[in-house]
Amino acid sequence: MAVTIREVAERAGVSVATASRVLTGSRNVSVDLAERVNEAARVLGYRHNAVARALRRGRTNTIGMVVPEISNPFFPAIVESVERRLQMTGRDLLLCDAQQDPEIERKRIMALVDHQVDGLIIIPVSAKASHTALAEVSTRMPVVQVDRFVEEYAADWVGVDGSLGMSLAVEHVASLGATGIALVSATLDTSAGQQRHAGFERAMDRIGHPRDWPQLLGTFRAEWGRSAAAILLDGDRLPDAVVCGNDEIAIGVLGEFRRRHVHVPDDVLITGFDDIRFAALADPPLTTVRQPHEQLAAECIRLLDARAADPDTPVQRIAIAPTLVVRESTVGTP
Repeated sequence: MAVTIREVAERAGVSVATASRVLTGSRNVSVDLAERVNEAARVLGYRHNAVARALRRGRTNTIGMVVPEISNPFFPAIVESVERRLQMTGRDLLLCDAQQDPEIERKRIMALVDHQVDGLIIIPVSAKASHTALAEVSTRMPVVQVDRFVEEYAADWVGVDGSLGMSLAVEHVASLGATGIALVSATLDTSAGQQRHAGFERAMDRIGHPRDWPQLLGTFRAEWGRSAAAILLDGDRLPDAVVCGNDEIAIGVLGEFRRRHVHVPDDVLITGFDDIRFAALADPPLTTVRQPHEQLAAECIRLLDARAADPDTPVQRIAIAPTLVVRESTVGTP
């Protein structure tokens, strides 16, 4: 059986209230009393139930977070930044992987609710299918969306301006002389896919280049990048540039081109999006659109705390400008 605080108090020769003050650190006591109580707790094997105490106080100092799939290198970067920010304020993070499935996402959200987390940070799986679960949980705790957002759902969001990011990539390759520009990105079932697709189209219209090359839309995975590259390679000719919806796709494209003896950037220019850790290590290093992880995390926590302090505060949607990082996949060896 678990040792009770009463047993600790009896062994130390103090009242239950004094033992409680020592073990919870809620009030200062003399050094002698603290040593006696802590020694009694050690000898008896007493373990303080911090969760129960937190629940009595109405908070657990834990925040839940759900990501679409932890295998995507961009999401762990956001998670790490969020966790560091929470640790600064003495809070812990409970992380769940939705496995790109809205139903699993809903179950993970409800599990976090059952664990009495103080708030939820989420990168939604789908712009539409994630709506029901988020609408339900937002009535029970503060919710902040980061990177992606759900359509027709009034909740705080922070992310980069994906449309601007793709415009930066398109205008960059156009400035290097590319006129035939292909898009390889993800389908439009996420806000990220929608924004990046829209940014590509607007940039192409703005620079006045014809859309002679296909827009290949699949998933945000390297496997899709390899498949899309094969489609381009099996055509009559190559585009001048391939603008990719994220770095994973771009790395897949690079790999297939290398396998088929196509030289980047001599034969074709390649850009990515996100600036994951592997982007600078690609062969050649990848020109990409950088998302500021730490800034996203800081704004995310700020929004969450503001919502917790005042549930009726107006909904905020914060779009942060990304930056273009130019590397050898477009400009060759510096």
